[in-house]
Amino acid sequence: MGVELTRRVRRAAVRLVCCILLAATGSAVAAADRGPGVPGVRGGVVATSQPEAARVGAEVLRAGGNAIDAAVAVAFALNVVEPQSSGIGGGGFMVIHLADGDRTVTVDSREAAPAAATPDMFMPFVKGDVPVKGFDGASTSGVSVGVPGMVRGVALALHRWGTMSWSRVIRPAAELAGKGFRVGPRMAESVRSQRLGSEPGNPAYDEARKVFRPGGKRLERGDLLVRPDLARTLNLLAEKGPDAFYTGPIARAIVATQRHSRGEAQAGRGRMTLDDLAGYRARVREPVTGRYRGYTVKGMGPPSSGGLTVIEILKMLRRFPLGDEEAGFGFGTTRTLNTMVEAMRLAFADRAVWMGDSDYVDVPAAGLLDDGYIARRSRLIDPEARLAHVTADDPRPFESAGTGGRQRIAMGPEPLRKGRNTTHFVVVDRDGNVVSYTNTVESAWGTGLMVPGYGFMLNNELTDFNFRPARDRDPGHFNPGANDVAGGKRPRSSMSPVILFRGGEPVAAYGSPGGSTIIDTVVDMTLNLIDHHMTVQEAIDAPRIAETHANGPVYREIGFDAGAIRGLEALGQEVSDPFELGSVQAVVIDPATGLQYGGADRRRVGATRSLRRADLSD
Repeated sequence: MGVELTRRVRRAAVRLVCCILLAATGSAVAAADRGPGVPGVRGGVVATSQPEAARVGAEVLRAGGNAIDAAVAVAFALNVVEPQSSGIGGGGFMVIHLADGDRTVTVDSREAAPAAATPDMFMPFVKGDVPVKGFDGASTSGVSVGVPGMVRGVALALHRWGTMSWSRVIRPAAELAGKGFRVGPRMAESVRSQRLGSEPGNPAYDEARKVFRPGGKRLERGDLLVRPDLARTLNLLAEKGPDAFYTGPIARAIVATQRHSRGEAQAGRGRMTLDDLAGYRARVREPVTGRYRGYTVKGMGPPSSGGLTVIEILKMLRRFPLGDEEAGFGFGTTRTLNTMVEAMRLAFADRAVWMGDSDYVDVPAAGLLDDGYIARRSRLIDPEARLAHVTADDPRPFESAGTGGRQRIAMGPEPLRKGRNTTHFVVVDRDGNVVSYTNTVESAWGTGLMVPGYGFMLNNELTDFNFRPARDRDPGHFNPGANDVAGGKRPRSSMSPVILFRGGEPVAAYGSPGGSTIIDTVVDMTLNLIDHHMTVQEAIDAPRIAETHANGPVYREIGFDAGAIRGLEALGQEVSDPFELGSVQAVVIDPATGLQYGGADRRRVGATRSLRRADLSD
């Protein structure tokens, strides 16, 4: 009782400090809640891309589970209702804030390359200088399957910080798969994907079509979809534990399935072995941390590039008065958009060269976020101009107190058409525990390979590695090859689950799918909350802009002022036709009141479930 009282007193003090700070600065995240008719709660919020998954998470909270319990249940439920985007055949990153002890940790369940992987294993798919035409062949073949990490990741989180049993949090998903659910609009659209239709008549690819195109007929909205194979798999895991996925019959089936290749290409056959599966481990890592206008951003570090790149962009933007309409920096103005785009270009140039799996390469994270290095990069940004050509710089001298010389850096590899079919969700519980979790199988339907008899899709995550090895030790053209393939290495990711803090208390948590545009979407969301004083739903609904390569096109959504877009083009920016960017799920917590507010993205189906304390079991 004494510990609980101490926690309450400390939180009340922090909230008082936050109120004073917010009153003094006029900052808006604490008030980014009150869209008309949006009720605040204190019993917990689940924000996901799918209503059934939100329901499962809310039921776990209602039964007395904490945010970690609910997040694990949601992750398994999404495997049932959103298999094109995530599942046990993939992996992801989880950022967790633990209210007891005020500690924030991350769980890395990113897929790993098999031990037999080599830097040149994708070279047979390279056509010319850029492997655009070969990408589809590689990404729908077993060679692209990484050792799945999700099951180990959620098991680790549940064991360390959950309160419910492993079987308790899996059973709702197993029941959902066994009883069936009504197909929603997004799945009905996704089953039309060419990736699900690759290699017609090939038994390896027919397995998924039997489920999602039964009898050759595509599922339609409102159809009842029952998934008995997946239900049996989930029940088996519930009964025997996570090891049942990494050893035994399931493991043997995974290895056999990833031996298939699109066409007859021997190079497309996967290299994963039973030893690779048995040896996989999820890892607990410290979050990457940065400051932006009085807020602390905590996100996922390597092997994700998400947290580092998000924070580098934000720090480059600090010297500009974003949100000041009188200075021309209101939301969606040409000055604001160009400044954002230029910061994105600079950060993505650095990302392409320096970021990879820090267990295998030296990632100069401290240098990239050093204030001196940030100042040097930010000085290149002119709100009224476009840099003609952007390259990476050398952050290594800023890793320590010295600021020595710079090395000439080679350009990073050209970006590929990476998967945008990831999923993100957020869970907050009554005690203030927060989970921000991004999970994926990479492209839509992963490889298109479903494990026969077990009902889950295999990822194509290894295509996130460089197709052509980039390592170059020439001092005049240096490239560390940070994201070159290596056995056991985890490919660089763009997934960017974040939690935002004020005065030490979490005030917002969010993330998004969208391939490399995830990073920019999370930046957009952060600026909307902090600089543009939007409510959580307004921040999600607002149009987004992204630039995912140093010298590529600017991506944007419908909704920006046409004059502002013409202004960007007049500055020399190549602006794409509009298309949707990401799907943010978010929760905002008012530090002054403790009220929790969820927001879901209408770009996908989106769903939130909120609980009052009176709804909860003790």
